[in-house]
Amino acid sequence: MDVRTTGCTLLQPLSVTSGFPLDQVNFVACQFLAFFAACLLRLYWHPSRTSPWVRHVISASLGAFLVIFCFGWYATHCFVQVLLCYAVLTFANVGNIHKLIFVVSMGYLMLIQVSRIYVFGYGLFTTDFSGPLMVMTQKVTSLAFQIHDGLAKEEAHLTVDQQRFAVRARPSFLEFLSYTLNFMSILAGPCTCYQDYVAFIEGRNFWTKETKFDGECHPGRIEPSPLPVVRKKLLVVASCSVLFVTLSKSFPAARNADAEFIASASLSSRLCYLFVSMQAVRPKYYFAWTLADAINNAAGYGFNGYDEDGRSRWNLISNLNIWKIETATDFKSIVNNWNIQTSLWLKRVCYTRVPVHPTAATFALSAAWHGVYPGYYITFSCGVLFTHASRRARHFFRQLHLGWTPPRLAHIVATWLGTHLTVAYVVLPFVLLAVEPTLRFYSSMNFFLHIVAILTLLLLPRTSRHVSPTLSQPPVTEATIVGKHKDSVAGPSPLDTRPCPIHDCYDTCTHGNQDVGLCTSSQNGSALASRMKL
Repeated sequence: MDVRTTGCTLLQPLSVTSGFPLDQVNFVACQFLAFFAACLLRLYWHPSRTSPWVRHVISASLGAFLVIFCFGWYATHCFVQVLLCYAVLTFANVGNIHKLIFVVSMGYLMLIQVSRIYVFGYGLFTTDFSGPLMVMTQKVTSLAFQIHDGLAKEEAHLTVDQQRFAVRARPSFLEFLSYTLNFMSILAGPCTCYQDYVAFIEGRNFWTKETKFDGECHPGRIEPSPLPVVRKKLLVVASCSVLFVTLSKSFPAARNADAEFIASASLSSRLCYLFVSMQAVRPKYYFAWTLADAINNAAGYGFNGYDEDGRSRWNLISNLNIWKIETATDFKSIVNNWNIQTSLWLKRVCYTRVPVHPTAATFALSAAWHGVYPGYYITFSCGVLFTHASRRARHFFRQLHLGWTPPRLAHIVATWLGTHLTVAYVVLPFVLLAVEPTLRFYSSMNFFLHIVAILTLLLLPRTSRHVSPTLSQPPVTEATIVGKHKDSVAGPSPLDTRPCPIHDCYDTCTHGNQDVGLCTSSQNGSALASRMKL
């Protein structure tokens, strides 16, 4: 193993033949190996005939092997972070455990992100060892907050979401290793909740779901097969790989900031190219996240109950909804369905716990978690501006259109084009990474969408929100807890009028995207104050 590479060189001939970097070839090969292992975990190491201890050992050891194969000695950083966080988890007081682990894990991740620029070279946009660290940072911080909720906070001060995921005992070393290093999510995520993961390892992830598609509860239904949904997701993976290979080479995003292209092309041509080139970036993420979802489903992880027609759903830990992204006609619909599990993590560890400027704090944490490239911070800074502007415009025009419906087809086409062009405009710095090409692009566009967003905030009136005086909240029952996994969700807290950070909705949330739909942020009169403390 060459220490100057990002992993094992066994597949170097395949890398040379295909023309793809070795680390990307290793990544894809390891993901398909993980898929094969996931099938074995469900078929041969099923919880009905294999102890949780054995399943934990298999999950952790295979995950460690994959990360070493992919990243070589750089995988040491993953193990160092795991050991540091477990030491804090073991010896820290439960009252401060979440703060300490947050500082240790995020601090170590940011240190690695800085060193990554100098070790790998600035601007190298390929697979690297910080990816697993990002996933593990999400996991350890989520677990720390859930332990704090379960051991240090009173039940009455927890939201329904926090009660559902609160951890009442510190995990053993093996359980911690299995959760953080499991082979199904070590390379590409997603971050999952500890309680859901342990239920999967112990075989409780099916019988804890109750279904009401025929009007009656059916706990303990026969374990459904994930094969149909896995086949569909693998078909999506194959399609996205073809699209990425063809489109990314034909429409490189970096050309948007090329000085010669800016000088020679008309504004309309550049806007069209911006739109197409940024659409071409998405299949790469669709490929990685859909494959990761298929791996988890193949292992029997991700079951989310049944729909109204009795069909099994496997979207518990899905990271995106491609159809809703591509057909979105507003800014928030794309945010709702993109990198869902990361959005949930941001909501649970930051947005609902920060007392002031939660939106700005959440975008800042997201930027820091992604890395130290300036383009990340430019994109997420713009995200704050455009999120507030789109929210203001949406509520204003919603009231303006009361009693009048614009022509449907024209309205859909206009909003679709406007939405995806705006997203491309905002996200381009994330792809360009550096300040100079970003400023060259924006200045050539005269910052026109920034000006539109600022004028929207200055000219459109704020929308007042009615806060219900009721301080009571229905008691938390098994039905409301399990209901978080269904299309219908428990009622929200009347105290919290901040929008759901995922769906940007007030007072009620009827979204059915697993636990994203649970927009509750407080339980009772004393919960609002307690929630403001980390």
